[in-house]
Amino acid sequence: METDRLELCKEAELEEGCPIRIEIEGHPPLAVVRFEDSIYVVDDTCSHGEASLSEGTVEDGQIECPWHAGRFCLKTGAALAFPAVVPIRAYPVTVRDGTVYINPGPEHEQQSS
Repeated sequence: METDRLELCKEAELEEGCPIRIEIEGHPPLAVVRFEDSIYVVDDTCSHGEASLSEGTVEDGQIECPWHAGRFCLKTGAALAFPAVVPIRAYPVTVRDGTVYINPGPEHEQQSS
């Protein structure tokens, strides 16, 4: 539903490969990333060490934790590099009129890989 969307940021705020952290009351912190003409939103907290992924690097469709180099897929949230073994949540993104939205509803709960 349209009313279930959460507004995160303006598309113009996103620089290629530079994640930003978004905090919305009642929701976990989110990392928003523009990468190769797409926008991705994942949980900002690393599942291994509680680090902020928005402080990490983005390369090859992955976001790397700044603490221990665990990596996660931007599309699916899958853990791709040790020590990260638990996936993070990835959200479906909608961009409308230059604004980035997600629907954080229960139908998009993280699933084990």
